This record gives sequence, structure tokens and C-alpha cells, in this order.
Amino acid sequence: MLCRKPTPAISPPLFPLTNLAVPTHPASPLFMTKHLRPVLQAFTTCPSLLAAAPPAVARFAAVLIAGAMPGWAADPVVSNLKAVQREGTKLVDITYDVAADTATVEVRLQVSGDGGATFTVPAFSVTGAVGLGVSTGTGKALTWNAGADWNGQYSPQVRFKVVADDLVAPPGFASIPAGRFLMGDSFGDGNSDERPVRQVTVSTYYMGKTEVTKGEWDAVRAWATIHGYTDLSAGEGKAANHPVHTVSWWDAIKWCNARSEKEGLAPCYAVGGSPMRTGTTVPAVNWTAKGYRLPTEAEWEKAARGGLSGKRFPWGDTISHSQANYYSSSYYAYDVSPTGGRHPSYGDGTSPVGSFAVNAYGLQDMAGNVWEWCWDWYGTYASGAQTDPRGPTSGSVRAYRGGSWYYGANYCRAATRSYYYPAYQDYLLGFRVLRSSVP
Repeated sequence: MLCRKPTPAISPPLFPLTNLAVPTHPASPLFMTKHLRPVLQAFTTCPSLLAAAPPAVARFAAVLIAGAMPGWAADPVVSNLKAVQREGTKLVDITYDVAADTATVEVRLQVSGDGGATFTVPAFSVTGAVGLGVSTGTGKALTWNAGADWNGQYSPQVRFKVVADDLVAPPGFASIPAGRFLMGDSFGDGNSDERPVRQVTVSTYYMGKTEVTKGEWDAVRAWATIHGYTDLSAGEGKAANHPVHTVSWWDAIKWCNARSEKEGLAPCYAVGGSPMRTGTTVPAVNWTAKGYRLPTEAEWEKAARGGLSGKRFPWGDTISHSQANYYSSSYYAYDVSPTGGRHPSYGDGTSPVGSFAVNAYGLQDMAGNVWEWCWDWYGTYASGAQTDPRGPTSGSVRAYRGGSWYYGANYCRAATRSYYYPAYQDYLLGFRVLRSSVP
């Protein structure tokens, strides 16, 4: 990782300094890669964002961290960040300026309730100049519906962070920023194999927004069968827009290679120096190739958490049928769905991919629908901090994640792990793909 110290610059106060509590900003290192961009952080001193706004609007100061790394194109720069709770509502209006070498950038909003120690406050209900394709310029505006995401909460230490990224993910993929997260079960809800909780750092990558569909599977397989892929399963699926299932781990990695070759990308999996197209010899992995591959468990869990730390699910600590396709039961206190049993809209089976809201990284169905194969051999977690872990070097069973429509809330947690033999095919098991880099 590259690192440098931030260069703080206090913007002009929005209100008289006698009424403004300016937070301290220690000169701690800012860990960055090319894919993590400088951000502007605003710090609120309003008594509560979730009460109706008081007659006096919230007060803010800002700290700007700017500058480009040597040898790179200039990083996007966010400036003039301002946030005001709309009077009489639970809406927060945020404005900012953004400059970059590109015409558009990807913009994300992050919210902290603990003075910036962590940015784990849910920020899903955001509208306006946010997400992909935001034009650079001044006077950009977005609105956070705090009442929808954080209702009834209180914090005098709310801070906002607007992140601009000019490395835009390809269609159907979301950019997952490099950085650290806590991997594992911090609640004690699951099995011992979900612990110890430890700090894991991963590099930037691009994750499929949804599980691979039956339609996608069929299109690639049709090409593959006449290009040397002789034993690729037909797979199954309820419809073209539902996830493919009944595919083995071997099927999944060979399909990834086939899709890479079909699109003219370097395959990730090789046997004897050639792309793996058939058989069950454990392949070597080119982790920097631009083709498609399965995520590691660490990559999968970081993506599922969506930037939230220490939460059960991709959106928070409770789950309901409005958020995922799974089997609901009052056995788990954190299962708050008013409808029990199978999902009322989908019954005994999958739902179309993308049927539920995205997490903060723009991913869908990271909980429920079908389990998802990962690269890793299954094994116990190592203790201590790790960087880009890829699991044991050998084993007999492969890991999969995410729960399914058949299983209960406990299996849909971001930390839940499961495993089976790589030749296993099941109607509850599919996958999604990842790219390490893009052109």
C-alpha cells in the first residue's frame, strides 16, 4: 500500500466560530492506492439528525485532503462540502463541487456517527448527484433520507464523507475500493469457523452487481462448447433473468475462463501454461489478469458488507423479506420480517437477480437467493491482520457464501461460511464473478 500524510486545510466556517465546534484532525497516515481518491469530510455538531430539524440549521466545518500521487493523473478533488438538515424533516441536503480529468465520476456518500472513527451509518437512501456518471462541476447536490436509514438514532458527532472516483466500473460491475475491514463474526451468532475476527486489507477489484444469470450462463456456454470447453454443465435456472444454479465449482471457474476468452480478455485460470478449458486439475491463478474469476472469501465478504463494519447483513443488523429472498423465522431475534416462511413473492425458488435494494457498493443479492461459490479451499481462519488472503493452499472442499432462498436468516449473514466438494452441484448454489482490473 502507498501512504502519505493528509494536508488538512480548514475551509471558511459556515457559521460564527463561537457557535462552531471544530473537530480535531490528527495527522495520521492516509492509506491510498490509485483507486482510493482524496475526499472532503464535513463534521456536524447538530444535536440529533433524526429529530425534526431545529430552527437553526446544523453547523459544520470541513477538512480537505487533496493532491495527486506522483506519476498519476490528477485525482478527483471534492471541495466546498456543505450539509444542512432540512428544517422540520429527517432529510439532509448536501452540496459539493468536484473536479477531475474525466467528464464524469462515481460519487459515494459515507456517514459516521462516532466522529469519523468509523463510517458505518447506513446511507442507502441517497438521491441526486450520487452514483455512476456524475458530471464534474460545481454546485452538485444530493439528499440523504436519514429517517429511512437511521431513524430514531442520536449522535452529536455525525460526519459526512463524499468520495469521488474516476475509475468507473464496466457495465454490470461495481467498483470495490481498496482498504481494510473487519472480517468475521463479531456477534457470536455463527460457528467457530467465522472467528477470529481480524483486520483484512484487500486491493481494488470489480464485483458483479448480481449473481450470474441463466441467460448469461447459456450465452457463454454456447460459445464455449465449440471452442474447446467440452465438459461445461448445462446448469439450471427458473428463467433467463434468474441466477444459474446446479453448477459445480469446476463449472464456475471454466465458465469464467470461457467468458474471458469470448470477450478477448486474458483468462485467470491456467493448467500447464494454457487456459483451463476442461478437466478437474487445480489451476494456477493469474490474479492480475483482466479476465473473470471467482472472488476469494475475503473479497466476497468485503463486497457484501458494503463498507459497513461489524454488521450482520449488507445493510445493517436485522433482516426481512423486503431485503432478501430467504426463509424467515421468528427463531432469530434479528429476523424481523412480518411474513414468515418462504418469500411471499417467490415461494419455493429463486427471485430474478436485482430484485432487492443495492448495498452501499451497488451490489444486490449478497444475502439469500442462491449460495455463491468462492475461490478458497475451506479452512480455519488465520489470526492477525492479513492482506489479500486467498485461503489455504490445498484442501478437499471449497467455500461458498451468502445463504439462499431455502435457508434462514442466520445463513444470510455476511460472515456465514459454508463448503462442499468442488464437483458438487445443487439447486441452491450459483456464483457471481469478479475482475481484478479493467482496461
